Amino acid sequence: MRNTAKLTTAVLAAGALTFGLTACGSGKDSSSGSADYSGPLVVAASPTPHAEILDYVKDNLAKKAGLDLEVKEFTDYITPNTATEDGSVDANYFQNQPYLDDFNKKRGTHIVPVVTVHLEPLGLYSHKVKSADALKSGATIAVPNDAVNEARALKLLAANGLITLKDGAGSEATPQDIAKNPKNLQFKEVEAAQTARSLDDVDAAVINGNYAISAGIKPAKDALVLESAKNSPYGNFLAVKKGNEKDPRVKKLAKLLTSPEVKKFIEDKYQGSVIPSF
Repeated sequence: MRNTAKLTTAVLAAGALTFGLTACGSGKDSSSGSADYSGPLVVAASPTPHAEILDYVKDNLAKKAGLDLEVKEFTDYITPNTATEDGSVDANYFQNQPYLDDFNKKRGTHIVPVVTVHLEPLGLYSHKVKSADALKSGATIAVPNDAVNEARALKLLAANGLITLKDGAGSEATPQDIAKNPKNLQFKEVEAAQTARSLDDVDAAVINGNYAISAGIKPAKDALVLESAKNSPYGNFLAVKKGNEKDPRVKKLAKLLTSPEVKKFIEDKYQGSVIPSF
């Protein structure tokens, strides 16, 4: 993490910390009230596929566009937003709109989307059965324990006839919102990052696309059931703290992330397990 230097008027006049100001690279306001958009653009990202996509941009497109890009990897869904809020990083790339809405509401953060890049279909996976229909009565299914992804998991199961949700069950649905459960499925709530690791301990698990890919799973091939990409609200986007959308570095990255080169990279590398959203 970088430290953001807040400089007094006297120090600025003396020019004593010119190097420190340039090196911090943060979009946070200095004490003079002007935003500092110098230095590298530091972006927090999940390792797969977000950091991989950013690394492609860094290695192949950023230099020509005049963008100094630094990628910081995080394996959880909380730190990228809190780091963006406090200015430890300039932006993040890992989440979708329902998750961000819930996060901002519960934590009082001010993160906003800049541009949507891709969709990672949520899937149901198992090491014990070859089809969803083969799940036995009383089978245990691991689901993400954060509000948005748990609801998304339950909607996936409902869309494929495994359960029925109560009317009005929305983006915060929990197992308590299940109206019908003909297989008497049991649900084990675990951190999203742990769902793939839980496969040997449960009968099946609903896993976010990035964690599935990181675990060597191929969603387009291995999922028992897979979320539909049609009209999905779960596209993953580049995000910043409100007020930093005008950062010229952010604008450059947004343009590169939605370029034909990145679209081809996503399609070639992920073979339908990650889908461009532009």
